[in-house]
Amino acid sequence: MSPEGRSPPPELGEARARFLELVGEIRPELHRYCARLTGSVVEGEDIVQETLAKAYYAISMATEMPPLRPFLFRIAHNTALDVLRRYERKHVDLVAEIPDDVTIDERPDPEAVRAALATFLDLPIAQRSAVILKDVLGCTLEEIVESTGASLPAVKAALHRGRAALRARTELVAPQDERDRQDQQDHKDPQARARRAEERTLLHRYAALFNARDWEALRRFIAEDCRLDLVSRTERRGPAVGEYFSRYAALADFRVVPGLLDDATATGQPALAVHAPRASEHPTTFVVLAWRGGEVALIRDFRYVHYIADEVRQGRATFRADLDEGESA
Repeated sequence: MSPEGRSPPPELGEARARFLELVGEIRPELHRYCARLTGSVVEGEDIVQETLAKAYYAISMATEMPPLRPFLFRIAHNTALDVLRRYERKHVDLVAEIPDDVTIDERPDPEAVRAALATFLDLPIAQRSAVILKDVLGCTLEEIVESTGASLPAVKAALHRGRAALRARTELVAPQDERDRQDQQDHKDPQARARRAEERTLLHRYAALFNARDWEALRRFIAEDCRLDLVSRTERRGPAVGEYFSRYAALADFRVVPGLLDDATATGQPALAVHAPRASEHPTTFVVLAWRGGEVALIRDFRYVHYIADEVRQGRATFRADLDEGESA
């Protein structure tokens, strides 16, 4: 049998499980950081997964274990920076240093602690990073230096200016909502409008089948090469994806609501909010879907990373339910 056809040795799975257990307590903090850097709980989780993959490889090659928290945050910061540079070139300029005698309040700024994810996107990346690490995650200035690789004066400058910008933002009239801008763009682009309308129809059909517990119809709905990502647990592709519905079939009391996750940014994605039990006010998890040719091409289920639902429940990330007339959330 060719190497490509062999199953991975069980030791690899065991080593990966031990590594995920090792980083388990730090992972929610990594996500809080990455989600605010990108303004998206989904993109933030993408960066977390890439961070952990890089860290796992680096640790496997190291002769001794590095201090884990700063090691992970440094990788996450650099990984996020690489992603953001591709889309936010105007926001990656270096921050000019300010005199060492500028006073920096060591206490968390309550405006930053309460801020929604999309709020931070108004800040240049250096300021965004410093404010998130200091005010949301409670890092010391020295820890921010270690995580970002910036000098202490540069960190102070970024924190000083970032806090001022956030405070000023709360005093202004809120900018036009991102989805209003998206609606305007759709009117200029009929193809984009048609694509969104088709995705909405498919999402509602999928949700209706889910709520009807019609598992066989759902299995017929997914593409032959559909990819399933049970985030932080396992991935499957092809016919094995059909087994995914067995877990939900075993649930006696749940409902799903179609809508857009990360709706406050241009990265809003078709998703299902899962309420279990069905009477629960807040979703217990989210499932992001992608389509191709009228079939489900990708299923990303965040049931094993609770912090996605936590961010939405706390009002920092957004999910906009998309209900047809007559439907009830």
